[in-house]
Amino acid sequence: MTKVLLIEDNMEMRENTAEILELSDYEVITAANGKEGIEKAKKELPHLIICDIMMPELDGYGVLRVLGKLPETAGIPFIFLTAKSEKEDFRKGMSMGADDYLTKPFDDVELLDIIELRLRKNQIARKEYSNDVDGIADFMNDAKALNELSHLSADRTIRKFKKKEIIFYEGNLPHGLFFVNSGKAKTYKTNDDGKEYITGLFKEGDFIGYIDLLQNSNYTESAMAMEDSEICLIPKQDFYKLLNSNRDVSIRFIKMISNNLVEMEERILKLAYNSVRKRVAEALVMLEDKFKEKNEGEEFNMNIPREDLANIVGTAPESVIRTLSDFKDEKLIEIKGSNIKITNSAGLRKMRN
Repeated sequence: MTKVLLIEDNMEMRENTAEILELSDYEVITAANGKEGIEKAKKELPHLIICDIMMPELDGYGVLRVLGKLPETAGIPFIFLTAKSEKEDFRKGMSMGADDYLTKPFDDVELLDIIELRLRKNQIARKEYSNDVDGIADFMNDAKALNELSHLSADRTIRKFKKKEIIFYEGNLPHGLFFVNSGKAKTYKTNDDGKEYITGLFKEGDFIGYIDLLQNSNYTESAMAMEDSEICLIPKQDFYKLLNSNRDVSIRFIKMISNNLVEMEERILKLAYNSVRKRVAEALVMLEDKFKEKNEGEEFNMNIPREDLANIVGTAPESVIRTLSDFKDEKLIEIKGSNIKITNSAGLRKMRN
């Protein structure tokens, strides 16, 4: 049963609203003030919160601010109750992250309609979509069904990139968001001497170039296909509409494109500060974690040029070659041409720590 938390200091309003919700088969939890409401929200984790603005102890703004900082309650749809004379109040609430507002007095239909709408939007925000072009289409169709995302382009331009073909150049202005439909890609930065440093690795289901697009700034890195790949382009305007239409849509899309950004940053720090030996081990583990398919056997192998591996590690190819030779002697890997097979993943993972 769907659980609704109602925070309202006026007893008559609280009881009447709770009765309407209970008659509509909602499980209702009530709180007479903001502090009580926060405690019940943390304990009960309701599916939706309805909260009055003007209350003793702690007002609605305070409730929203506190619950918005807690990971377990931040994603719960939040509806403000406001009097007609408090238009500036609800505007302030919406700017703080409230999902909607309901003006007192309201009738049964208004109340139930707004609850149903917000629960449906939240369901879409939490829905898992497949990491392919069909998943993007499903997401956009769900969003359009809420009448929040109009005029989205129905066409998704898919372009085939050959191995080592540039997807975009550092310094260019983004025209859209790139999505890897198949294949592998990398992003990299180039210094004044022409030396590359690989900043990111991407596979099927990953998005590329979204940070610069979000900042509306020129690309701070270049992107290149590591093998023959299919890349889908989502036009810039569609991307902005997705983010700006409402909070549910933006949260869901940001979750889709973030793809373990924090983990990637932590790995880059390890590669930057560890010894060459540890950095090569870290790079091999990173490649295994990124590109190993679920249905592959225990041993991971990949064709990767030594220059690319050196650009991940941030050192000269000669140093990488010597280290790989040591790893081969230690039975951690097998080498055949440009192909590297990891035969002792546990040993590499222990070495990098």
